[in-house]
Amino acid sequence: MAKIKLTKNEQKKQKDSLKRFRRYLPTLLLKKQQLLIEIRLIEQRQRTLAERRESLKRDFRRWIAVFSESEAAYDPNGKPLLAIESVRTESGNIAGVEIPVFKGATFRFMPYDLFSTPLWIDSALERLSTMMLLDLEIKVMDDQAQRLRSELRVTTQRVNLFEKVKIPEAIENIRKIGIYLGDQQTAQVVRGKIAKKNLERASS
Repeated sequence: MAKIKLTKNEQKKQKDSLKRFRRYLPTLLLKKQQLLIEIRLIEQRQRTLAERRESLKRDFRRWIAVFSESEAAYDPNGKPLLAIESVRTESGNIAGVEIPVFKGATFRFMPYDLFSTPLWIDSALERLSTMMLLDLEIKVMDDQAQRLRSELRVTTQRVNLFEKVKIPEAIENIRKIGIYLGDQQTAQVVRGKIAKKNLERASS
């Protein structure tokens, strides 16, 4: 704890600081609560998407298995028939934190010979693109959660600083200054009485 001046000005300064800390702390606590809620919502949404993806994978396991192992998944030059062309995100804001919001993706379907490729290729490409969309959204949500967790760490540190350091420190400083000023006032009264008695004795 830093050394403080035992003066009325310092007492006022400490009281103003305490008032400011107590006014700001509820805002920090609210922000911390909001961040925790949003992180839980993102994690819940991610679990839902992951379960949906796993369900798709189970339902179309034979499509995925064939698609991943077959030469028919590629064009004659060895390039995949399906590729991500672009990912669309927008900027969002949660509790003052800027986050990316997933808005979709554009896929590039390479042209292929309908006669030389298996009949299942259209269905496989469609199902694969759906799974890729889910993967992309989960990845964007990872970024969201990471940014919110980082802000939560900072906010929690500030809450702890106010609750465990700044507010108790200000209260203790005000107490010390109050005691000192009280003692000084008492001593001044005593000195006044002694001086008065001395004057009375001198005049008698």
